[in-house]
Amino acid sequence: MDIRNKKINFLGDSITEGHGCADPENCFAARIGREYGAVCRNYGIGGTRIARQKQPSENPKHDLDFLGRYDSMDPDADIIVVFGGTNDFGHGDAPIGYMEDRRADTFYGALHLLYTGLISRYPDARIVVLTPLHRLGEDSHYGSGKKSLPSGCLRDYVRVIRQVAEYYSLPVLDLYARSGLQPNVPVIQSRYVPDGLHPNDEGHRILAEQIAAFLKGL
Repeated sequence: MDIRNKKINFLGDSITEGHGCADPENCFAARIGREYGAVCRNYGIGGTRIARQKQPSENPKHDLDFLGRYDSMDPDADIIVVFGGTNDFGHGDAPIGYMEDRRADTFYGALHLLYTGLISRYPDARIVVLTPLHRLGEDSHYGSGKKSLPSGCLRDYVRVIRQVAEYYSLPVLDLYARSGLQPNVPVIQSRYVPDGLHPNDEGHRILAEQIAAFLKGL
């Protein structure tokens, strides 16, 4: 696919928003627009999750889940890129649930509702899914330590994202498997992901290259 002049809506969290970059213009979405000639619209909001929270969060902004805001994006997009899940793992209280779920307050159910909602709202657009990146503490069953009940580790959330996207035949760029950004390796953390979660400018350069190459290959 030639992505020049294509209108791309990026739905995501703080990584999409550009937290960790020295300048918002260095985030991967802005880089793709500038370097590949696409029209990139950034709908990233820090701290947000895909699934609906059962109990209100301390920060109300974190409850602006993907389900509640995807239909407010510009409707004329050629491509939709969904990049989330790390905050569902990190601090969401929605259980993972089961493949049969269609409820907003389980991770499985929220993914089903999100993907079917996007397909209905953007029937002519290519909808693309990105898996979460690796992060420090990814093997914990209590997320970043704020969960009162154990849940899956990060790779479980990645597995569910892959599974539900495959069910709807949505292309998946598996950044967990192939980004090269694994902050549990000290040299990678220091160079690309200083806080163990958010890529810096150089990390976003890598993301922009990989995401653009994936889109161009569709």
